[in-house]
Amino acid sequence: MRGLSVRSQGVLFAIGAFGAWGFFPLYFRQLAGVSPLEILLQRSLWSVPFLLLVVALGGGRLGALRAAFARRRDLLLLLLSAALLAGNWLLFIWAVQVGRVLECALGYYINPLLSVALGVLVLGERLTRLQFFAILLAILGVLVLAWRGETFPWIALTLASSFALYGLLRKTMTLGAAEGLLAETLLLLPFALAGTLWQQAAGEGSFLRQGLVNDLLLVSTGVVTATALVFFAAAARRLPLSAIGMFQYSSPTLQFLMAVFLFGEHFSTAYAVTFALIWSAVALFVLETWRRARRARPPVMALARS
Repeated sequence: MRGLSVRSQGVLFAIGAFGAWGFFPLYFRQLAGVSPLEILLQRSLWSVPFLLLVVALGGGRLGALRAAFARRRDLLLLLLSAALLAGNWLLFIWAVQVGRVLECALGYYINPLLSVALGVLVLGERLTRLQFFAILLAILGVLVLAWRGETFPWIALTLASSFALYGLLRKTMTLGAAEGLLAETLLLLPFALAGTLWQQAAGEGSFLRQGLVNDLLLVSTGVVTATALVFFAAAARRLPLSAIGMFQYSSPTLQFLMAVFLFGEHFSTAYAVTFALIWSAVALFVLETWRRARRARPPVMALARS
């Protein structure tokens, strides 16, 4: 990537991160014979050595981890964020395995809008009129699905709210993306080890029992999920926030297309109305983000004079 501009590098990293997140349902469906809990445990185990390597090679601050663990407030926040992330992953993997990818896509469309709402309620941020209208459209979309849908969209709402809360917690921490994920994974490591040992002793784990391909896929869960986050961090350092905001909708779009056209999930009229409202909300939100980014950019003539 040395011959590429910083912005081009950022675009490639963003495509890698959000493309990976978008194709995760396809990956986890290859582990259909493995319980979601075992996948989560294996992911937590194998993320640790990979993230240690990434942080060490990337000049990360391992000393910052020790300092964070020594502060009671930071430790409690990390424990809570680790629990939210683990719960989010567990629900996502389960939903993929039971054929409810459409609800996952809906949840990750709602997530950025919910993050904005949390910013207003918790951090005192202000909404523009378009952003406020976008959130109202998203709420209306969820209400339509709750009223006319076959089931209440609890998967979508839980995924969206847990990841929005996770993002809010991470915003209050000083650790970088890779260091923060390593800290969370280290906190989950004792539970992952205990759970894996219990499964193996009880004969319930599939690791080392269902062939080399299954074992390689389980080991790779930690690498592929952590790599996506590392790519995201690299993209965020090279691209404006407005550009990152537009890229993030590619993941649920890929999930939506796979759910309908590859996995054959039922796309009812209620879902059609809900997604139309959510997509309208997303379009308004992206438009307003772009407009605000343009207003914040210094004029070209002013830059030329400085």
